Amino acid sequence: MPFYADPNVLVGLDRPDDAGVYRLSDELAVIQTVDFFTPIVDDPYLFGSIAAANALSDIYAMGARPLFALNIIGFPVNTLPRETLVEILRGGADKAREAGVPIIGGHSIDDPEPKYGLVVTGIVHPEGVITKDAAEPGNRLFLTKPVGTGIISTAIKREAAPPEAVAEAVRWMLTLNRDASLAMVEVGVRAATDVTGYGLLGHLYEMVRERALGAEVYFEAVPLMPAVRELAGAGVVPGGTRRNLAFLSGREKSGRLRVDWEDSFAEAEKLILADAQTSGGMLIAVTPERAGALKAALARRGVPAWEVGRFLAPAEAAGAAVRVRRRP
Repeated sequence: MPFYADPNVLVGLDRPDDAGVYRLSDELAVIQTVDFFTPIVDDPYLFGSIAAANALSDIYAMGARPLFALNIIGFPVNTLPRETLVEILRGGADKAREAGVPIIGGHSIDDPEPKYGLVVTGIVHPEGVITKDAAEPGNRLFLTKPVGTGIISTAIKREAAPPEAVAEAVRWMLTLNRDASLAMVEVGVRAATDVTGYGLLGHLYEMVRERALGAEVYFEAVPLMPAVRELAGAGVVPGGTRRNLAFLSGREKSGRLRVDWEDSFAEAEKLILADAQTSGGMLIAVTPERAGALKAALARRGVPAWEVGRFLAPAEAAGAAVRVRRRP
């Protein structure tokens, strides 16, 4: 599709990222994203809070500061009680307030299935934008939240989720990525993304797919939420996760494998790394020289960090965009 070209568009559809960025001046750019989805937990207040945290994450992933937000909601007005809608909106408002972001408007439609999220607008210095395509060979790869929310959300729908796994997943999904973003900016990180619908491997693939660059992930280093291994082994996996893995199992037009599983992995293990996340953590590329400073900056803000891989030069990648190994 042809798109209107504007030299002030710093990040747009020609180089898709977590949010769009438009330069207003040499010192200021505006950044904007929109994200909404159907309920993944039963409690409407928690659903609204998680949806808001998820939408804000796109702004944080690019090193920007969110300023304000708009509600976007679909709701079956003749099926569910008005109180449910109020609780969804209250949850979103409270999470936005925690982030210091006022909600100043929005739009709603009558929809057979509830949907909620935010349009978020923020600001960033034009030269301070963190993008997903700026990693370099030798960069170390850090993750700031465990994975498994898609699998646990599916278990909730099937009434098969252990209560402790639900509580842990909700806690992580409610956690803002604000402090992780502040740490990235402090250290001078240039490449990052947040882990959401395409799963850990899908979003890592996005970081390397347009460049002569590879990456490797160490399965045993990736933090998992409680019961995720057992649930995945029992086939409690969302359809989006299976579609992610099917895509990642293919090849690019060049013939390069999207993902090469170097060691012996069970199907359930592959699905875990492809699991479609909601309000996941930051996936951060950092130079070896700054890795210690990043861990320290995250720790000062109470943000955990797991080193889960590294970026590779083309010769090391050996015909695959992403390699998965058991351990380093």
